[in-house]
Amino acid sequence: MAKPVEGLNGGGPAEAGPPPAVEVRNVTKIYGSVTACDAVDIDLCRGEIHGVLGENGAGKSTLMKILIGLVLPDAGSIRVDGVPVTISDPVTAARLGIGMVHQHFSLVEPLTVWENVALGEGERLDRGRVRDRVGDLSRQYGLEVEPDVKVQDLPLGMRQRVELIKCLRRDPGVLILDEPTSVLTPEESERLFASLREVVEKENRAVVLISHRLSEILEATDLVTIMRRGSIVERCRTSDTDAAALARAMVGRDVILDRSEAGSARDGKDSSPGAGEEQDDQVSGNEPLLRIRGLEVSGPYGAKELDCLDLELRSGEIFGIAGVEGNGQGALVEVLSGLSVPDAGEVQLRGTNLRLDRPGALADSGIAVIPQDRHDTGIILAMSVAENFLLADPNKGYRHGILSKARRDQQAEQLIERFGINCSGPNAPLWSLSGGNQQRVVLARETSRSPAVLVASQPTRGLDVGAIEYMTIQLRKLAESGVGVLLISNELDELLALSDRVAVLFRGRIVGEMERDQADLERIGLLMGGGRG
Repeated sequence: MAKPVEGLNGGGPAEAGPPPAVEVRNVTKIYGSVTACDAVDIDLCRGEIHGVLGENGAGKSTLMKILIGLVLPDAGSIRVDGVPVTISDPVTAARLGIGMVHQHFSLVEPLTVWENVALGEGERLDRGRVRDRVGDLSRQYGLEVEPDVKVQDLPLGMRQRVELIKCLRRDPGVLILDEPTSVLTPEESERLFASLREVVEKENRAVVLISHRLSEILEATDLVTIMRRGSIVERCRTSDTDAAALARAMVGRDVILDRSEAGSARDGKDSSPGAGEEQDDQVSGNEPLLRIRGLEVSGPYGAKELDCLDLELRSGEIFGIAGVEGNGQGALVEVLSGLSVPDAGEVQLRGTNLRLDRPGALADSGIAVIPQDRHDTGIILAMSVAENFLLADPNKGYRHGILSKARRDQQAEQLIERFGINCSGPNAPLWSLSGGNQQRVVLARETSRSPAVLVASQPTRGLDVGAIEYMTIQLRKLAESGVGVLLISNELDELLALSDRVAVLFRGRIVGEMERDQADLERIGLLMGGGRG
């Protein structure tokens, strides 16, 4: 059990001193029948990194949106440096010294890095000065990025750096980071946390770190506040707790933190499609289920994103793909999704060549995809749950060529029940669901047609420990039912725990492949950097 912080309800220090940088008291926000924040108290103090934990939908994002002026509270008060304030919009928040780096990027892709950083500045634009400032900040915080490159040509890891630089340029006294390492390598994450510690101790800022990675919270923060169902259920000094206690406080029950243990779980409700059914090819067979040969994809400047890529996946196995972001993972997923046509190469399923030049051909052949960014290519937030289910198979809701809403909703209700999706019903808009439930919608849609192959790209990105546990169990159950799972992830622990084989992708080629019992973090890390494993 974590030891609570002594002092005020807000979790601040008991001894007298300067007021907190931000003091929140009894803040409440209600959306219809849902109380997103319920009388929340929290203090954000200078010189501290304050971790905020909670399941998807616990109220963390709503609280932070209130602090940066995107949402007005229905009740409660906020003080900044002891002064009562009303944060009516993001401009007011910035003027008060509160800045936030969001998990989902808000960059203008056709513009360059320095142009994105300069957006929103009220002063006259000085290109040279902005470029110099970008360079200074990138070096100071270990976020190296080329100022003149267009954002659309940057991999996700680089785009995250741009977001961080954009926020830091405004010199906030309170810096809120929402999942800042979700697309960073372990080495980049370590440099970022070292920089944040410097910011806190030498520049006397207050930093809020929202992360689902318990190891990051334990490593980087000074104290932790845990939210559940809109309320704060616990807060403690980081030194007085551990991962198991934090996870238990987040979800209200014990959670399997060992992903290999979760992956081998066979009890509980079976919600994976086809689990336990016999399929044509089982892992005992030697013939590959999916074979990729000589796949080549060129980037925007002619550089090869995939360079004569060869890959084989067998039924019933989870084949993990490791690699630093931007080494061809995105191009591979786009080809297997039918979103792009390769320059050369072939994809075979059960020995049959698949058409790569017709949208939908790969999906119709039995390849399902969980994309790395559910908001970008996985779901449509403005559409309902039922409508999003139809995206993979539009004919599912039709009868005699006419859309039957009753039939559509009935099928949606079955999937909602089967996959345990927490929503108000089939007509609930996707934006009203938590991130974990949005990911369940994607999983339900992609696997409801009993695919032969599931391509899972960063399937646990941005999910809380409970949702990660669920996704891990489902991936293993799918493999046990005979589905071949191609798991692409930046989470090396996840890859090592779940995968039967692990390969490393570097500059568009497989540079190393090993069985799980031969794999280790040091060897994989060396290959990811281009070394010899």
